[in-house]
Amino acid sequence: MTMAAQDIETLLRESFPHARITITDLAGDGNHYAAEVVDESFRGLNRVQQQRAVYAALKGRMDGPAGALHALALTTRAPD
Repeated sequence: MTMAAQDIETLLRESFPHARITITDLAGDGNHYAAEVVDESFRGLNRVQQQRAVYAALKGRMDGPAGALHALALTTRAPD
């Protein structure tokens, strides 16, 4: 099962409506993506806390071998 970049962005927008979100399909296969999420809500959080918030927003799509999303290289930060 694959997942479209737009579907990933839609899920992230639910939790981060004002974020700058960039999704890149790294291998062109719908399974290996990179995401950059820049949101004010990350200010004061460490990198692990930021990434946990993003994974929570994906609502289980990366959970185990049955997950729709196989790999996500994640960059998170608060705006400059």
